[in-house]
Amino acid sequence: MRNLFDHRAIARSFGRASKSYDAAAEIQRIARTELLERLNNFKLKPEKILDLGAGTGAASMALKRRYPNANVIALDFAPAMLVTSGQHLNWRARLLSGRFSPSFLRVAGTAHKLPLKESCVDLIFSNLMLQWCDNLDDVLIEIRRVLAPGGVFIFSTFGPSTLKELRIAFALVDTHPHVNTFVDMHDLGGALGRAGFQEPVLDIDRHLQKYPDVMTLLRELKAIGAGNAMQGRSRGLTGRVRFAQMQNEYTALSDSPLSIPVTWDIIYASSFSPQSPKFVAATGATEIKVPLNQIGWRR
Repeated sequence: MRNLFDHRAIARSFGRASKSYDAAAEIQRIARTELLERLNNFKLKPEKILDLGAGTGAASMALKRRYPNANVIALDFAPAMLVTSGQHLNWRARLLSGRFSPSFLRVAGTAHKLPLKESCVDLIFSNLMLQWCDNLDDVLIEIRRVLAPGGVFIFSTFGPSTLKELRIAFALVDTHPHVNTFVDMHDLGGALGRAGFQEPVLDIDRHLQKYPDVMTLLRELKAIGAGNAMQGRSRGLTGRVRFAQMQNEYTALSDSPLSIPVTWDIIYASSFSPQSPKFVAATGATEIKVPLNQIGWRR
């Protein structure tokens, strides 16, 4: 399959954003908080946890606090992000590897080829990472490979309407891709099934935010490392005239002269690794089956 993304560009972009990420990543914080709360739906006593796409380590630390007896692995393919994640650890945690205070192991790696042995992780947590993966089927098979029988995979990713206004505005002024494409929730559910995951449960939460202008949005995207990494992107700078046209087109989409709309679709999903699950839903049910055509929206 042809690569959709320039992965070196993605790594560079997130590496440069490692210092500014936490202050700017508001939508990531919202998704992370929701995803952590959804862990309450499961009775979990994991021995090993993988925070896949850990970024600056906020979720890794939260997972360690929630499951203090578990070994938490913070994995990210941008080494600078992992360096920054170490700042969440105090000197004692760094010196004693968490023996007397919460800590997590930092590992550089990619979801396309996880540096972990088969069936070694009980819980995989991933917040807004999968949208950066080329071949979703291959990545999900790799994730299932390292997940222990009955283990839980819980994650979030962006849905297709994310940044739709920015995509429309750019499309009106040139033909180059400027905004990543995002997977449809039903396609994601199908991919989970093809990868062998059981009992997938998915829903989507739409957030409509207001920004004062286009430049504020673009600066925030840059601050979190979410630049344009599509293979077909223009490698040169967008001309001033064309960029101004894009801004005018975007402003025309707004119902207010004082702000612009920005749409974020966040898909939340959970599923089990096949075979007899050792973790069951908090309700005591051993099966949770939701037909994909009955999955609705939360706003």
